[in-house]
Amino acid sequence: MLRRIPATLAVTALAASLAGCGGGEEPAAPAAAGGVELIQSGQLTTCTQVPYEPFQFREGDRIVGFDVEIVDLVATRIGVPQQIVETPFDNIQSGLALNSGLCDLGAAAMTITEERDQNLDFSDPYFDATQALLVPPGSDIAGVEQLTGRRLGVQSGTTGQDYATDNIAGAEQVVFEDIGLLLTAVQTGTVDAAINDNAPLLDYANKNPGFTVTEEFDTGEEYGLAVRTGNTALIEQINGALADARADGTYDALFEKWFGTTPPADN
Repeated sequence: MLRRIPATLAVTALAASLAGCGGGEEPAAPAAAGGVELIQSGQLTTCTQVPYEPFQFREGDRIVGFDVEIVDLVATRIGVPQQIVETPFDNIQSGLALNSGLCDLGAAAMTITEERDQNLDFSDPYFDATQALLVPPGSDIAGVEQLTGRRLGVQSGTTGQDYATDNIAGAEQVVFEDIGLLLTAVQTGTVDAAINDNAPLLDYANKNPGFTVTEEFDTGEEYGLAVRTGNTALIEQINGALADARADGTYDALFEKWFGTTPPADN
């Protein structure tokens, strides 16, 4: 079972780690298998934000999902259990959580971008994604053309927010910290539509009759697992675990478990 550290403790830990990094010193990092230096000895500490179903979400007292099981493969490879720290997505994608020593690895259905790559090191891609538009039951919004003068919900710090800013003119953008708040806003009518990655929006629409993904935008995105800049030993272990999982069928089995289908040939 994976134990969960509440967000309030994560923030406290982040503040403490920042205070301990004065003078350019890096946090202590005990070595594990494969020469990997860990923030805390005996565990692989993962920063993620929940909910982001089916990648990471709560199921009873556990956090489960596709990303969680992918990182479990890495943890097994280096011989330690995974420990999850709930962290705001902005702190993960900006590099703050990783480079300050809050966690070893970031796994948050995170697209590899040039901007993020300046502050983080990414693994080989493990998932292909696009952006999508979700509308509630009875909506007359069939695509971006109908968004002029409407309220469009986006998640802070995401490529969905970037896409909306760059490509959807005329909509009033309403920003939410996480996808749970974003989807609640669509449910309650606080916003008229939402844009985010296709997988969580399709998952939500499949589980909530009447909600519809009306349009997808081929943005050619790829997800990667992230580590602090320069942590090449951990990147090598992550890439090794991903390669082994693809070769022995584990990746395909996990994909089918969480998405209900086999992965596309080019995924």
